[in-house]
This record gives sequence, structure tokens and C-alpha cells, in this order.
Amino acid sequence: MFYVNTPLGYVMIVAIVLLFTKLFGLLFRRIKLPEVLGYIIAGIVIGPAIFGQFCGFSLIGFEDGAYNTLFTLEGSAGNNEVVSVLSKIGVILIMFSAGLETNIEDIKHTGLASVLMATVGVIVPMGLGILISLPFGDIGLGVENIYRCVFIGTILTATSVAITVSVLKELGKINTKLGTTIVSAAVIDDVIGIVVLSIVTSIARQGTVVAENGFEAFKSTIYGTIIMIIAFFIVAIVAGIGINKLFKWLEDRWPHTHRLPVFSLVVCFIYSWVAEEIFGVADITGAFLAGIVLATVHRQTEYVDSKINVTVYTIFAPMFFANIGISNINFEGVGGTMILFALLAVLMGLIGKIIGCGGVAKAFGYSWKESAIGGVGMMARGEVALIVTQTVTSPTLGANALGGEFMIMTVLLILISSILTPILLKVLYSRDLPLKTAPAEQITMDEVDPGNK
Repeated sequence: MFYVNTPLGYVMIVAIVLLFTKLFGLLFRRIKLPEVLGYIIAGIVIGPAIFGQFCGFSLIGFEDGAYNTLFTLEGSAGNNEVVSVLSKIGVILIMFSAGLETNIEDIKHTGLASVLMATVGVIVPMGLGILISLPFGDIGLGVENIYRCVFIGTILTATSVAITVSVLKELGKINTKLGTTIVSAAVIDDVIGIVVLSIVTSIARQGTVVAENGFEAFKSTIYGTIIMIIAFFIVAIVAGIGINKLFKWLEDRWPHTHRLPVFSLVVCFIYSWVAEEIFGVADITGAFLAGIVLATVHRQTEYVDSKINVTVYTIFAPMFFANIGISNINFEGVGGTMILFALLAVLMGLIGKIIGCGGVAKAFGYSWKESAIGGVGMMARGEVALIVTQTVTSPTLGANALGGEFMIMTVLLILISSILTPILLKVLYSRDLPLKTAPAEQITMDEVDPGNK
């Protein structure tokens, strides 16, 4: 009915997306599920994924769709430029914020246990994901599509720290040795996962980019890809030294002013552009690393993060997650085999974390129950899994890209892990021995909470 190809038309699209994402986000939060799932469901409801394909009408759709729509976006299905730009800004800012919230000092204090728990927690699910993908050649996986199998494994590596932290806080276990180890391992897990994503996507792009010069041809080779990834991290860290001095000067001269968030965003966007356009590394890796650099080099990270989060989670994050439901989720390729594979992948994703992370915890002297808590605590998935999936379904990967129907697997993974993680953690912790009781006047804080934490 309304053909959207003007700025004012897109204002209306943004209004619809924000309204539906907020309503569904509140609903999902009320039922103790991640709000991001509500955002995606909102995108599915207002987009053509269900109603457009099966009912012939949707609220928001694309001009080449075989359905009726109230607001028709200019551009082919799933490839609208303006919505894609807003979504891209959203995913970059989400990863930048995640980097800002990464505390390197806390990671250092947790020691080798967190590092190994995170590393094995990446390797085991990734290996299981690749292994189960090999027999499913009829849905575009199999040995002949090995890059796609690796992408499936990469999706299964991500861990969401938010759900686990909220449960540990509720149970009063966040400051325990095991709780700190789990939280630090989840953060390191995401760092490793993003690095793995950059490596596999960079290698998978080989042959999909036309080499216009010798430099592009060099980047398209395996050894060139590895060299460029290493070079990017070196350049980013060296540049961080200069950024350190700049932000110290800015903080001393204009503390708690809007200059700091604005200049931080400049660093984020430059890192993202340089990562992908110059070094061939995923732009989200650049944004994430920019956040880590700024979290390490200047003192007012919390102030900057709070200001940026207002913009991120008011406009851009809802646009990104809703766009997954509007443009990326495709039910056309979803059949019995795809559903079977999605459920099997979810199972492997959950088991992989429990076995990998729990096994490391046991090796470091934790009890069987504590090891189980460590594995379950690393089991939840969230935004990073969605971002990884959105990256590996991007058309820039050419024939190696996964189809949009694989987004169903990630949504199920987040949904099931978000439900099971809090339940299993509470069950495992409920087996703790009750506190010894004493007459009220004899109870001290150290008896109730050793160390008075």
C-alpha cells in the first residue's frame, strides 16, 4: 500500500520496528527469556517470514515479494539498503559495547582455569558442530561444503554471559571462586569465538572477491589471510598506545563530557572499517577490539559505555535484531531434515559446553557438582550467536554462505539454552547443605557469609 523509498517513509518503518520490538521484548522479559528473542520474534511477526509466505500479507515486506504488504521497502528481499545500514550500525555498536564491558584485569586474576575453560569450551562445541554437519549434504552441508560445516561449528562456540550472571547474582554465588571463573571464561570464550569467526570467514572469502590488484590477490590466499589477521591485531594494539595518550589527555581536560563518547564512537567505526576493508577481518572483530582497547586505556569506560548504550539499545540494536526476523529468517528451506539437523545441532551445542567446560573445571580440582555448574554456566547463548550467524549468512561469502533457514537453528539454540541454564543452575545449587543455625544473638556475618562478601 505504501512504497517506502523516502527518508520520511523510513521514519515510519523505524517507528513500527521500535514499537513491536519493545512490546515483544517486554513480553519475553516477563516470562524470563532474553529480550533479544522478543526482538527477533517481532521482526518475524511484522515481516514476510511467516505471514507473507503463508498468509499472503505482511506489515513490512520487499518489492519483489510474492505477497501483499502495507509498507513495501525499496530493494530486493532481504537486501534493502537503508535497513541494512541501520542493522550494520547496530551490530557494530553491540560488539563495541561488549568490548567496553570486558575487564582484562578480572580475566588476569582468574588465572589459567578460565582461559582453558573458555578455549576447550570453544573447541569441543565447534568440533561437534562440524562433525554432525558432515552427513547433511542434502541441506547444503557435507564434506563438499566444508566451509559451511565450519560455520555451523563456529555458531555453536558463542556463550552468553548475561543469563548466567543474572542467575549467579540471584543465588548469591557471583563472587565465589567458581562464579568468577565462569564469568571470566564466558568473556574469554566470546573473544576466542570472534577471532575464530574472523579466521574462518576470511579464508572462506577466497575466490569470492575479484582481485583488482596484487594486494587483493595476496589477501585472497590462505597464507595472506593469516598474515593480514595477525597484522591487524598488531596494528590495533600499537594504535591503542596512541589512543591511550589521547584519551588520557581528553579525560584530564574534559572529564564526563560528551566528547569522550563521540570520540570513542569514532575509534569504533574506524577500527571496524580498517578491519574489513584493509585487512579483510570481520568488521565486528574491529568493533569488539576497539571496545577492549578503550576499556583498557582510559578511566571513564563506564561513563562512555552508559552513554553509548542509550543509543545502541534504543534504536540500533532493536533494528538489528528485528532485521534478522524481517530479512534473514527464511522458512522456505525449512523441512523435516532441517528441523532434525537444527535440533541435533542444539543438542551438540549444549553438550559441548557441559563436557568441555565441565571437564576443565574437574581437571582443576573442582568437585563433580561444581564441574557440572561450570559446564551449565557456559551453556547459555545470546547476542553473539546471532551476530555470528548473521555474519556467516552474509552474501559477501558467496557460495560458501549459509542459507537464511539456518537462522532457525540459532534461534532454537538461544531459546532452549536460555530456558535450561537458569533451571539447571538452580537445581545444582539447591543441593548445597543448609547453613547452620544458631540463636539470633549469636549469629555473626562471617557465619552467614564467610569473608563477609
